[in-house]
Amino acid sequence: MSVQQHSAAFEEIWEMFRETDRKMQATDRQIKRLGKKIGALGSRIGEIIEHMVKGNIVAQFQALGYAVTKSSRRVEFGHRKLPRNEHGEIDLFLEDGNVAILIEVKTTLETKDVRKHIERLENYRRYTNKYSAGDKRRFIGAVAGAVVMGEAADFATENGMYVIVQSGKAVEIIPPPEGFQAKEW
Repeated sequence: MSVQQHSAAFEEIWEMFRETDRKMQATDRQIKRLGKKIGALGSRIGEIIEHMVKGNIVAQFQALGYAVTKSSRRVEFGHRKLPRNEHGEIDLFLEDGNVAILIEVKTTLETKDVRKHIERLENYRRYTNKYSAGDKRRFIGAVAGAVVMGEAADFATENGMYVIVQSGKAVEIIPPPEGFQAKEW
């Protein structure tokens, strides 16, 4: 094979590499766009679950003896400049004056989510103690999930939290076991 033939073959191979690179870059852009769309869809599903849980949750907690008069979605506390353990977001925040019920809502509730919510409750208590010394409310925890995996419900009740699941009506609080005491943070 002559030098010219080697050179032509080499150039042809390089052109194939360049074309492959262009196609891979185009595929990468499509994957990124698809990833953003899937992320937005996941976020939207989470919003739907939050609205579903909020539906008649106030009445259900009132039936359990809490005088809930106010409910809020996505309550942020602290700000990102504070230490990690002094800021966060509560999906649903119910208030009855002396008690606040802080609810974490998940599309799929797992034990790790319950653990994170326990940490969030501790962070919220820490935050209010440090920055809102006049806030003497008791904080009660609850978790909600459209799908509750494995031992998540048991783990939550063992840690003094209410568990909210979907039912044929919408959502309902699982009746706590005999002797259950809601933990305060």
